[in-house]
Amino acid sequence: MQNQIENFQLLSKPTGSVCNIDCEYCFYLEKEKLYPSRKKNWQMDEETLQYYVKTNIESQSAPVIDFIWQGGEPTLAGLEFFEKAVAYQQRYAQGKQINNFFQTNGLNLTPSWAQFFHRHQFLIGLSIDGNAAHHNRYRRTKSGKDTYDKVIEAIALLKKYQVEFNTLTVVSEHNVHEPLEVYRALKAVGSHYMQFIPLVERVANQADENGLFLIKPDFSEPCQVAPWTVPSAAYGHFLNTIFDEWAKKDIGQYFVMNFEQTMTQLIGGKGSCVFSEECGANLALEANGDVYSCDHFVFPDNKLGNIHQSNLLKMVNSDQQIQFSQSKSKDISVDCLQCPVKAVCHGGCPKHRFSLSSNGIPNKNYLCDGYKVHFSHCVPPMKEIIRRVLQSA
Repeated sequence: MQNQIENFQLLSKPTGSVCNIDCEYCFYLEKEKLYPSRKKNWQMDEETLQYYVKTNIESQSAPVIDFIWQGGEPTLAGLEFFEKAVAYQQRYAQGKQINNFFQTNGLNLTPSWAQFFHRHQFLIGLSIDGNAAHHNRYRRTKSGKDTYDKVIEAIALLKKYQVEFNTLTVVSEHNVHEPLEVYRALKAVGSHYMQFIPLVERVANQADENGLFLIKPDFSEPCQVAPWTVPSAAYGHFLNTIFDEWAKKDIGQYFVMNFEQTMTQLIGGKGSCVFSEECGANLALEANGDVYSCDHFVFPDNKLGNIHQSNLLKMVNSDQQIQFSQSKSKDISVDCLQCPVKAVCHGGCPKHRFSLSSNGIPNKNYLCDGYKVHFSHCVPPMKEIIRRVLQSA
């Protein structure tokens, strides 16, 4: 059994899956089906908010505590909700540093929101998928309207009020073949910190017993890769093309988290959960206090309990969560064990392990070819970049 998880992160969803836009590729919108009785009470109430803030701080020994606010769309909870959240953080901080990370589509941002973010030093993650054509392909309102212009307005607002932000870009079958157009569009709107997220989903022919169509990797009924899923090798080439331009002229000016995390691993640091040997320290908190193993595993089988009924730290270190954590390394495919890039990949996210290995055994990551393409190309020059930086230090 592994050591106890003392430091962890909860990706909290104060509005559950409720959102003000209807992104075609969103994996979380259909999670509303897990809570059929919550239609009128979809928002986190103040009792749950207070208890979450208190227990999240008290359950961790680290001097720095991160609060990550996601959705759905967290701005739908209202500004007053987050003013209360900050007040509770200040009440229960116990001398610890509190960081707030806020992921939004940007459509509801106003000067009042921006002033609040600036005053309390929130770091904002803004979703934008490249230029207008890339972005509007999947990210539309419920009435079918484009959202790109609203996101650009949100960026201008964040800049005006000096709010730090980064951009999160979903890489799909639509924008994967135009990497430089995507990268340059992000730079043009003022993003200096960016992250590229590969879009991989499978759709069941029929909904499972919970009414969900986007299914887990061990789903055995008829299904197919979703049409918006990024082709594996193309994703690797997408990253490589951006890396080559970034390495040539943008180091130190623009920061691509995909590259930064790999270089962190190369010098012995800890990478993202996707490329760590084990995962399990990044859990999800639903609006009613339910805790799940991971944001990408919000399924009944992966529910650990509820903060109102169970001790948070005990849930984090439960046998169920430890097994979830260790299965990432234990269930790795035979191809991975022999792979030259295993040290920086570790088989990728378990959610994507639904392909077959060369000997027909499951658990191979769908993005395996793309990861090989990317890491084989980028790791050697990354090592050289690290060497030069260390020499000049």
